[in-house]
Amino acid sequence: QVQLVESGGGSVQAGGSLRLSCVMTGYKSYYHYCYGWFRQTPGKEREGVAVFYTRNGDTIYADSVKGRFTISRDNAKNPLYLQMDNLKPEDTAMYYCAAKVGSCGLWGSTENYNYWGQGTQVTVSS
Repeated sequence: QVQLVESGGGSVQAGGSLRLSCVMTGYKSYYHYCYGWFRQTPGKEREGVAVFYTRNGDTIYADSVKGRFTISRDNAKNPLYLQMDNLKPEDTAMYYCAAKVGSCGLWGSTENYNYWGQGTQVTVSS
């Protein structure tokens, strides 16, 4: 059973940086996964932030974070990282790591993901 554990959230002032980590365990090495980050604020739907496709390293970003956030993974044994730079108050949210078997088609649809972490809070003050 795949399990995802996030870390790295916290509080920072606008313009600052944070790095989130997601460790995936229980995965099958013969599968390829699309996995990455979603975020959610109270009263709003969970939205996709960025994803990484393990087969070829392709990445996809939401328009709101392009140029500020970077998703990466060094190799299959390393965590998935989300480097968040030039943070804005509107980036404040609970950030969740998610994974699904297969490609990153329809990557922003939460119902396509089989596995979710517990979340880590990111708070950006102005």
